[in-house]
Amino acid sequence: MRRLPPLGALRAFEAAARHLNFTVAAAELYVTQAAISHQVRQLEAWLGLQLFERRGHALAMTEPGRSYLAEITVALDRIASATARVQQGIQGPLRITVLPSFAACWLVPRLDAFRAQHPEIELRLTTSTQLWDGVDDRFDVGIRLGLGRWPGLVADLIARESLSPVCAPALAAGSPPLREPADLRHARLLHDVPRDAWRTWCERAGLVDIDVQAGLTFDDASLVLQAARQGQGVALGRLTLAERDLNEGRLVRPFDLAVPNDYSYWLVYPRAKAQRADIAAFRAWLLAEAGTSAEIAHITSSPA
Repeated sequence: MRRLPPLGALRAFEAAARHLNFTVAAAELYVTQAAISHQVRQLEAWLGLQLFERRGHALAMTEPGRSYLAEITVALDRIASATARVQQGIQGPLRITVLPSFAACWLVPRLDAFRAQHPEIELRLTTSTQLWDGVDDRFDVGIRLGLGRWPGLVADLIARESLSPVCAPALAAGSPPLREPADLRHARLLHDVPRDAWRTWCERAGLVDIDVQAGLTFDDASLVLQAARQGQGVALGRLTLAERDLNEGRLVRPFDLAVPNDYSYWLVYPRAKAQRADIAAFRAWLLAEAGTSAEIAHITSSPA
């Protein structure tokens, strides 16, 4: 008969030891800081030894704690991998939650390539602007716009985002034509949210007499690009989403200036699912596809 400590206490210890911070560990496991502290004390009492040295607000590991962590990490990773393999054997479609704009402009036009490489994997896409927390088991992975810091989720960078005016070719060459940023005073501005992005771009371009509040506003970036394609005005386009339209001539950039967006596109998923074969295949394809279509600085992961 195995003599095992409480699994919850082991998970609390392992997370706290990785971060050397009870608060961060609590955020990862979706419990309170007090719960992490209690479970670690429970484990120390069960083992009869001290795992951490508490020096005021600082946390350090004892030698037994470091030795125990090395073993426990391997054991928990093996449990996670075994669970993923069992789930894969009965897994249905790979369920993806994705931003509507990214789905329409970037992902869906490329899915034939994924199906050609992986005909054995069925995809089920759900579009939503709501952030997926990884606990909701309706989905396996998500594609989101943000800073890449979501507690408890691995976040792989898909593409960094920048913003630049885009419009239909006929509008750019119209009367009057758009030859320099100051010519925007004659054009209708098309707004995405957040609406202050045009203000930022105009400040970078040195424009002071443009009414950046005027024009049409849309709550979805793909609708802004659609309106721009139809000649309804000049959009401050997300270049990752506008890439195909620009390459195929449906949109043009009348000016070179692009401003970086604080947010980037990320593939997010729970750490425990990282070894699932269908998720690994989708991740590899997605990042390779992004690497051919955008200048990706690097791929990173958030603490998990």
